[in-house]
Amino acid sequence: MSRTTAAAEGDVVVLLIGMRINHFWAVHHWLPVFLAMPRMLRELTKQPGRGLLGQVLLTASPRTYYVVQYWESKEKLYTYASASDMFHHRAWATINRKEKAGKLRQHVGIWHETYVVPEGSYESIYGDMPPFGLAAAHGVLPLERRGRRASDRFAYRAAKAEQGAPPSA
Repeated sequence: MSRTTAAAEGDVVVLLIGMRINHFWAVHHWLPVFLAMPRMLRELTKQPGRGLLGQVLLTASPRTYYVVQYWESKEKLYTYASASDMFHHRAWATINRKEKAGKLRQHVGIWHETYVVPEGSYESIYGDMPPFGLAAAHGVLPLERRGRRASDRFAYRAAKAEQGAPPSA
């Protein structure tokens, strides 16, 4: 069996972003939201300098769809989110206009969660898997490079974090 781990170094930025269809019959409300994410992902894929390293499209139920995204930094994520020349900005402007006009009728829910995971606080293992998730975003290494056990991989990360920590006063 081939076992690998993610080659990520330093902090890892993870964005979970998704939608929930509250009323299936209100297609004209939720379909534009559903179609917006692939458009944003295509836009980001064409401009790798924006900071998106990888993504995984998932579904939690027939109503709930989301994307796990891996970013170079929270700064690049925030810069993309507020860039007036990118589709995300236009999509949010539309949502805000509809909300102010009272035209959002709770037919579709939207959400996101952002995590900055510090070095020393994550580890990964993949058995007989192509690069996936964190490994697809940051590359893969043979498991032995970081340790065969989760505790070894955490110890590797903790040691790396201590090396990068500023000297204590």
